[in-house]
Amino acid sequence: MLRELHKELGIPDDYGRDGVKPLFEEAPNLVDVGPNLVGRMQRLTPATAASWQEMQAAARDAGIALLIVSGFRSFAYQAQLIRKKIEAGQELADILRVNAAPGFSEHHTGRAIDIATPGSRPLTEEFEASEAYAWLEKNAARYDFRMSYPRDNPAGFVYEPWHWARMA
Repeated sequence: MLRELHKELGIPDDYGRDGVKPLFEEAPNLVDVGPNLVGRMQRLTPATAASWQEMQAAARDAGIALLIVSGFRSFAYQAQLIRKKIEAGQELADILRVNAAPGFSEHHTGRAIDIATPGSRPLTEEFEASEAYAWLEKNAARYDFRMSYPRDNPAGFVYEPWHWARMA
């Protein structure tokens, strides 16, 4: 399935073969955790959902709103995101610096969450200047979360201060 998706999207055959970008399986067991900013239901693994809800409640108690932008993504949905960007005229090389090819997105695991907060544009570096980001830096590890893609990360993705994942 992945080979066909990659071929359709024009993703090079050697993508991910350098061992820098890990290959991820799709999570088999997911639970609903609520809608995202545009009302689309988001899903996470049961353990991640429990940790997310605990962390979100603790942040709320501290006066911080943590909002989910994106949770689990199937291989097909990841391909759809890339397809839309290609159709909008973006270059594949630029897209792959921001979006992993199907099979290589941490979102497939059901353990990754893109987080937003009111007053900060979602999915932008602007998030790092928010009180929510500062709270996450100090507290996320208590709930087994870590930021996946810091500056100059080994996977080669752009800096994503909004992307956090529960450690397995």
